[in-house]
Amino acid sequence: MTGRLEQGTATPRLDAVCTGLRAALAATAFTGAALAPMRDKGLAHDHIRLLGTPWLARIPKQSQMDLPAAENLAYQAACFRRAGAGGHTPQLHSILPPSPGLPQGALLVEEIEGRPATLPQDLPAIARALASLHALPRPAATAPLLDPADPLAAMRDEVAAQGAYLAEARLAPAVRALVERELAAFAALCAAPARPATCLISFDAHPGNFLIRPNGAAVLVDLEKGRYGAASLDLAHATNYTSTTWDLDSHAILTVEQIAAFYAAWEAVPGKPSATAWHLPLRRAMWLWAVTWCAKWRVLSTAPRRAGEAGEGGEDWSAEASDAALIAHVRERVDHYLTPAIVSRCLDEFATLERHLPG
Repeated sequence: MTGRLEQGTATPRLDAVCTGLRAALAATAFTGAALAPMRDKGLAHDHIRLLGTPWLARIPKQSQMDLPAAENLAYQAACFRRAGAGGHTPQLHSILPPSPGLPQGALLVEEIEGRPATLPQDLPAIARALASLHALPRPAATAPLLDPADPLAAMRDEVAAQGAYLAEARLAPAVRALVERELAAFAALCAAPARPATCLISFDAHPGNFLIRPNGAAVLVDLEKGRYGAASLDLAHATNYTSTTWDLDSHAILTVEQIAAFYAAWEAVPGKPSATAWHLPLRRAMWLWAVTWCAKWRVLSTAPRRAGEAGEGGEDWSAEASDAALIAHVRERVDHYLTPAIVSRCLDEFATLERHLPG
């Protein structure tokens, strides 16, 4: 295994996670399996390989959707099951319920043999993987996945909730003014009657969440926030500057021509809802989501970790939940994205893309 889930360094925190996992596995067919922690690369999960098996444990540190532990596991399991029909996500094996040693529980999922995405070369494969998700038929019952009656209003509300942290986030006045201008523009878009078609989306499609199999197929390995919404949000998340420069393993700065080629590759796959007119407006909305999340993380990461009971779950962005190297990386990226130069760069790119994107 290479890339996102490569071998990690033992730490007291990960040792404790492995101890809890061993206890949880004692009542399963995997009792006594040797465990190997992966490098800490995400703020929401630890990943532990079950050596000698095709599975790994995906162990929540928190719920990004602020769900209790059991509901968080059920939601993620539904994401894996629903997306699995598209053929570009890991298989789900089972759920390990919350327990004293593993208070957030865990999912056992397929370990993907692959490498990190390389941009722009792997953008067509990522486009096809996302299209496979977006083309899936809508089931008669979409619960427990989010399926808002008004997806634009839901996105507006989510961004606004994160935007409440702008005042505390120590932003340069120019940055705050530009972000608030974009918030107002998005609110105006939401006030208009037009609405995008909806389908199953990942809502976390940045390139660092993909592994590339030896045959060149892209696999989306993080499905925690799947929901029914506009496909253009995923396409933005895959190619916005705040996404392509987030993960060290897949870091790249794309040209507008490369971004336009990615959209064209997605458009070429049949069977998806029409989305052309929404690509640019929702690209701006996804950027707004990213920068307001950065403001939120800057504020909340300084808090101590919540000391909850087994099964309590919930959202917790405390830096204490992750390894120091990961937190240093996230802090550097957050600070970078909130600089006046980078905010202006992203807004200028949107203006340039108006001449390149269809619709």
